[in-house]
Amino acid sequence: MPNDTFDFKKFSIKQDKCAMKVGTDAVLLGAWIIPNGSKNILDIGTGTGVISLMLAQKSSANILAVEIDKESTEQAKLNVSQSNYYSQIQVENVSIQELAQKSEKKFDLIVTNPTYFIDSYKSIESNRTIARHSDSLPFEELIDSVKKLLDVKGKFCLILPKNEAAIFRKMAEIKGLYLSKLLRIRTKPDKESEKRHLMQFEFKETEFSESTLVLEENESRNYTQAYKEFTKDYYLNF
Repeated sequence: MPNDTFDFKKFSIKQDKCAMKVGTDAVLLGAWIIPNGSKNILDIGTGTGVISLMLAQKSSANILAVEIDKESTEQAKLNVSQSNYYSQIQVENVSIQELAQKSEKKFDLIVTNPTYFIDSYKSIESNRTIARHSDSLPFEELIDSVKKLLDVKGKFCLILPKNEAAIFRKMAEIKGLYLSKLLRIRTKPDKESEKRHLMQFEFKETEFSESTLVLEENESRNYTQAYKEFTKDYYLNF
């Protein structure tokens, strides 16, 4: 099938064994994050490994990618092993809850493109259900795990749909993680098309900076110059 492999400029992603394929959310998050000299990065729910590979492309950090689904873990391992960044990335088949319990290591940067379909209909296909729904990683447990593993000066970045992002932000602030950076994603120029929020959290409470990225002009698939610039280091066509 043609979508079994997704080619980027500096690496390729095989995704025939993964429940969730490479999507715009993951690429947006990987492109947005600035490692800023991070030495140790944690990628939660790595899936195909795409975000880990994107971060390895623009940093020299050691990256631990964790994934609860066994087949996705093997797929991510394969993608990493066939890239130029194999020495930077370690992939483990473990839940973030288990890692938080057993590990004393602290990370400068933690990233995730998390599950978020909290109340939606669950598909029969079990692996895809696990990948799409938050049952196996509720927001509260994600926040608690991040707090345990994040360095005191570290940053935590994730992407969520607009409504879920608002819920997550309130929960995070109650538990002592504060929004420091926000990128609003609109599919079209009109405000009603706002679909995703990319958020960065830190332990220290400060005024956060925010901006907006529009993906398409009014015509469908006519991508904006800003979006092309944003992802040009990764997408072949940009």
